[in-house]
Amino acid sequence: MAMVLENITKQVARESHIKDISLQLEPGTFNVLLGRTLSGKTTLMRLMAGLDRPSQGRILMNGKDLTGLPIRKRDVAMVYQQFINYPSMTVYKNIASPLRLAKVPEKEIDLRVREVAEILHIEPLLERLPVELSGGQQQRTAIARALVKDTELLLLDEPLVNLDYKLREELRIEMREIFKLRKSIVVYATTEPLEALALGGNTAVLYEGQLEQFGDTIDVYQHPKTTRIAQAFSDPAMNFVTGEIDADNLSLGSSQKIPRQQHFAQLKPGKYQLGMRPNHLQLTQQKTTDIAFKTTIGIAEISGSETFVHVVHNDHSWIAQLQGIHKYTMGEEVEVFINPSHLYVFNPQGHLVASPNGASAVTN
Repeated sequence: MAMVLENITKQVARESHIKDISLQLEPGTFNVLLGRTLSGKTTLMRLMAGLDRPSQGRILMNGKDLTGLPIRKRDVAMVYQQFINYPSMTVYKNIASPLRLAKVPEKEIDLRVREVAEILHIEPLLERLPVELSGGQQQRTAIARALVKDTELLLLDEPLVNLDYKLREELRIEMREIFKLRKSIVVYATTEPLEALALGGNTAVLYEGQLEQFGDTIDVYQHPKTTRIAQAFSDPAMNFVTGEIDADNLSLGSSQKIPRQQHFAQLKPGKYQLGMRPNHLQLTQQKTTDIAFKTTIGIAEISGSETFVHVVHNDHSWIAQLQGIHKYTMGEEVEVFINPSHLYVFNPQGHLVASPNGASAVTN
């Protein structure tokens, strides 16, 4: 059965850290909490774990009310972003520690410790102390200690944030495969949209303690219900421009008018906000149907195999994410292009009314 959060609110000194969140998480699912720093991810996890108690609402597991139950009486494990291991214990003893506390027979402990060590590729390290491990090895040990308990609920609070890029990519791929084999409810917190996409499963977007949207990760990415979600679930953030639709045409900013077509053809005449993902903006025309904007270069940031070009169109600041290395001069005037098939359409209140993938969140 599921874990159910019913109208959960957490207040600290009259300040709401979590605001009326209701959520249902099913066994065997991988669930990402996505949001910026201070959006409420860690607070929500602490409430799920029993480390804190909600000011209002209930937390149910398999139909049982756990709201006031302390963590030691719950079937839960948690991994933090810091490498939290017992410094005086070997890797083997660190992993075995929760099983020994639960008085599991030593033969079974040995079997389970070695099994999870093999899954996380740390079998050769079992007799080492944490001080002898790299950051990635220490985090693998912490994850192994959580996995070995085989709990109903496994919480991971930005567990890869302190690792270098290569280790993060390696562990991310491994964890996705590991959790496919388990029946636990897994909840993983991150600030990074790309990490949420890489991990898959379901995603809950949080903003200032509120649940903005929850569903299949790809569906939430492709059909963000609001401009706020669209910005949160895009890296860099989605670009916006005001637009107007009349009986025959769509006008964007001071750009040329284009005939109504594709996914915005059925929208009523009026003013809208149009969203453009940075990777869909180009500085060279790809198709004759592309919309052109006159812009001014602010700065170009070269990052590995990509270049992030900051441009200004009227009063709008945008970022174009280009493949390869490109050099531009600050103040240079350039045209930026986007194919209209990539446009997201939001009403003046910021709610999605049409997306490139054919779904709408509200009736126009």
